[in-house]
Amino acid sequence: MTTALKKLKYKAVVVMFVSIFTACSPVIYLLSMQTWLIVSSFASFMSCLLMKLAFKNLIKAFNALNVGLLNFKDGDFSNQLAYQKDDEFGQLCQLYNQTAQQLRKEKQWLYQREMMLDKMLQSAPQALLLINDNGVVVFANQSAQHLMASKQVLEGQSILDLRKVAPKEISSAIDKAQDGLISICQSDAEEQVWHASVGDVLLNNQHHNLYIFKQLTRELNRQEVAVWKKVIRVISHELNNSLGPISSMSHSGKIIATKLDDSRLHRVFSTIDERISHLTEFVQGYGTFAKLPAPNVSTIAIRPLLESIQLQWPTQIHCELDTLKADKGQLEQLIINLLKNAHESGSQTNAISLTVEQGHGIAKLFIEDAGQGMSESVLTSALVPFYSTKSSGTGLGLALCREIVEAHNGYINLSNRPTGGLSVEVGLPN
Repeated sequence: MTTALKKLKYKAVVVMFVSIFTACSPVIYLLSMQTWLIVSSFASFMSCLLMKLAFKNLIKAFNALNVGLLNFKDGDFSNQLAYQKDDEFGQLCQLYNQTAQQLRKEKQWLYQREMMLDKMLQSAPQALLLINDNGVVVFANQSAQHLMASKQVLEGQSILDLRKVAPKEISSAIDKAQDGLISICQSDAEEQVWHASVGDVLLNNQHHNLYIFKQLTRELNRQEVAVWKKVIRVISHELNNSLGPISSMSHSGKIIATKLDDSRLHRVFSTIDERISHLTEFVQGYGTFAKLPAPNVSTIAIRPLLESIQLQWPTQIHCELDTLKADKGQLEQLIINLLKNAHESGSQTNAISLTVEQGHGIAKLFIEDAGQGMSESVLTSALVPFYSTKSSGTGLGLALCREIVEAHNGYINLSNRPTGGLSVEVGLPN
């Protein structure tokens, strides 16, 4: 029973006794003292009994409301009041039940929205760091963990400790707490451009700093590749328009040369046919790059796919995954291109390996060889279309690999191995 209800009950008892004695005081002159005391005691007993009956429902209603409000205070809106009398307190309890039901629905709705928001933030490509005024990370998504080069969950860690293991450019950006562009270059990997955005957030009446790091390299690469594709489509169109008539004229020339029985003229037209065939194949290769369709992502069994590729390109395979989410045809083309480069690098076949392992929500593929590796300038331009160090290369193999990987929202990195040779790391969401 609440303190307020006790006070109300005590006040009612006092008022009752005062009323009884006031009402009975004139009778004292008509009755003896003993009789008056008996009558007063009986009247007090009956009044207490009637008062208890009158306060019974009131006490039950107050107790029910007291329990319900304590549940509200604890954030529990699941309980309903059992008091259902058809009186003023019954109506009050009914209003309480309706309020609790509404609050319960709103709490469930907010919880579902919070879960959806958390899932979206965890899978966001931007790196998000929320740090309280004590310098402790209270929220970080998977992209932030990858960017900070931490193997442990970031929540609960001090930002001062994290800055010691993070790339120096990221550490400097956190220290300055200013918006701007950041260039990150780790070992032999391609230089990455990031945009840092810093904001002040008031959460639970406590100031927090929100850091958002957005990678611009992929977007810049996409714009660059889009320009290359447009150029390729124009060139392919013009070449195809010219190759058709040339091929027809060459065929007619070969017929004439055969009739004239001129071997030299026949060799000339045969050479023209050979170059036309080579140029047609060349144009078709560029057309494949320029018209690469959007990936049809599905869950595929990775082991049988690797075993079928291994028959064509022998390699040492170490696979920790059973399934992988990707476009099967494009993934096969990606692996074949990378293994083909590894076999053409001058490496021994038994030194070429393909490893597939699971990261934090990412399937990682490592293709390594023991060839000549790449110089720093070649590593910088190897993924650019048309760039090739081979005399007969088209410069589209690695560019197509990058296009496939980025179409899957993944990444590809090239680096020289310390023991010699090249290491290609491919990351695909899984």
